[in-house]
Amino acid sequence: MSTSTTTTSVASSLRKLYFVRFGFAIVWAAVVIAVGSSLSPLTATLLVLYPLFDLAAAIVDHRSSRAAGSSVALLYVNMALSLAAAIGLAVAAGSGTSAVLIVWGAWASTAGLVQLLVGLRRRALGGQWTMIVSGGLSVFVGGAFIAMSGSDSASLANLGGYATLGGVFFLISALRLRRAAKGI
Repeated sequence: MSTSTTTTSVASSLRKLYFVRFGFAIVWAAVVIAVGSSLSPLTATLLVLYPLFDLAAAIVDHRSSRAAGSSVALLYVNMALSLAAAIGLAVAAGSGTSAVLIVWGAWASTAGLVQLLVGLRRRALGGQWTMIVSGGLSVFVGGAFIAMSGSDSASLANLGGYATLGGVFFLISALRLRRAAKGI
């Protein structure tokens, strides 16, 4: 397979994946905003579901990017972080909102750093500047979630805003990958 064909194939796969990630993030965010005022079994399930979906997306990304050798090692790191976050959130849900925000914040920061690095490595594909910005923002927002965990007004509904913004970044990247996906 030529480099041009591989690039087109990876861009096309990423574009589809980014559209799916956008849709999932928006629906997930709406539900979390609606029910996130308290930590319930439903909220805990939603909290664990998000990093599990991220894990599945990283697996799909890895499979489509493997031929190009693009960021494969970093995608393994992302998979491990997402799995650890899902387990950590399941445990933290039994300890309260503050514990959840700490685990979520740590995951957002570390996974954000990985996303930034993957975006930098893939910048030649196009459509990656939003992934770079999104990853960088996640690093800082993760720290904000950790800082917020000690506040009396800490709410899990804030995670919905984070997911919405992440979803918008995925949508923009999907739209910007159009040219690369068509081999233009």
